[in-house]
Amino acid sequence: MKVDVLLGLQWGDEGKGKIVDVLTPKYDIIARFQGGPNAGHTLEFEGIKHVLHTIPSGIFREGVINLIGNGVVIDPVIFKGELEKLAPFNLNIKDRLLISKKAHLILPTHRILDAASEAAKGKDKIGSTLKGIGPTYMDKTGRNGLRVGDIFSDNFMDKYKTLVSKHKDMLKRFEDFEYDLSELEQPWLNAIDELKELTAVDSEQYINDAMKSGKKILAEGAQGTMLDIDFGTYPFVTSSNTVTAGTCTGLGVAPTRIGNVIGIFKAYCTRVGSGPFPTELNDEVGEAIRKEGREFGATTGRPRRCGWIDLPALRYAIMINGATELSMMKADVLSGFETIKACTHYLIDGERYDYFPYDVNDKEVIPVYEEIQGWNEDLTQLDSYDNAPQALKDYVLYLEDKLEVPITVVSVGPDRTQTLSNKVMA
Repeated sequence: MKVDVLLGLQWGDEGKGKIVDVLTPKYDIIARFQGGPNAGHTLEFEGIKHVLHTIPSGIFREGVINLIGNGVVIDPVIFKGELEKLAPFNLNIKDRLLISKKAHLILPTHRILDAASEAAKGKDKIGSTLKGIGPTYMDKTGRNGLRVGDIFSDNFMDKYKTLVSKHKDMLKRFEDFEYDLSELEQPWLNAIDELKELTAVDSEQYINDAMKSGKKILAEGAQGTMLDIDFGTYPFVTSSNTVTAGTCTGLGVAPTRIGNVIGIFKAYCTRVGSGPFPTELNDEVGEAIRKEGREFGATTGRPRRCGWIDLPALRYAIMINGATELSMMKADVLSGFETIKACTHYLIDGERYDYFPYDVNDKEVIPVYEEIQGWNEDLTQLDSYDNAPQALKDYVLYLEDKLEVPITVVSVGPDRTQTLSNKVMA
């Protein structure tokens, strides 16, 4: 068996959680491979909205194992809060959830360092979620980090105090930054005790043994391709590899064991925080998309920047990931627009670009658009793609032609039932 991968093709917030939830019945294991509580995967069904930050989005489906891989960073306090919110639903978490012993821990001082660093940047801040993600990955690559497996060792507190001491020394250089570690530390240590009650595994061995035994596995990514540490709009990116290759390093899956790659994108574009956004609309159209799409961050609550779909960026993301099929989200949000625009290429210093180039941060990027006929019908009540308005079908066909990858799913609302199959799903 091979591992299928599901990930975002834009700047995050594409709707990955919903599609993972929809696809989960086809799989035995759902495995998160990177990111941390800066992720906000929203699932909605039976009239209830759920937002997951660290726990994989298959947790609500009975009989499916959910694995937090080694590439994920975990804040025990936020993780404990997630578990508490799931408690009323009697999900038998201990049987459904496994955690990699190699996953790194976010310390309270990581969060403090994150806040201090972002404050020091002033107008040049990158829009961090202030969850301590960046400093945690820095300690990981600097070989100083604490991992889930460490919490079971006799000298865990010694390791913890050594790392905290290092962080305090680092904080001294932020002369005007004040913090109080004491109010954060005890809740963190209490959450560590609860973390110990869950099952920690050698996740890379677990995944590969599962493949050998014929288990079907879906790897779930967080954030989006354009936030990848290597291929995103650096430095306005996250601290991990959000692309398909991150599955290999974040779960211990060999490149030859990757199967289908399902790319998720919105029918338009959004972005949270700072950084380039060629198709951003700072006008009434952008505001209309934000209002209709309820475009506010699931993790931060910040209003998302909105704009038309960006085909050069999408083609770039499809190429990097090797996407084999696509899911288009939030088609319902575009209902009512007489025409829809799609950016086909950029002009930078008079030169045409059909892909996402290196220098988008420092130069003016002029998007060039084509117009597509819109639709005015309410899509949220559709139960079949066959019954969709022809203008929507034409938009899908237009995108398939430009992107050269089939769109197998069209989402027309937040609920798991508002998901239309176009051709054959993975």
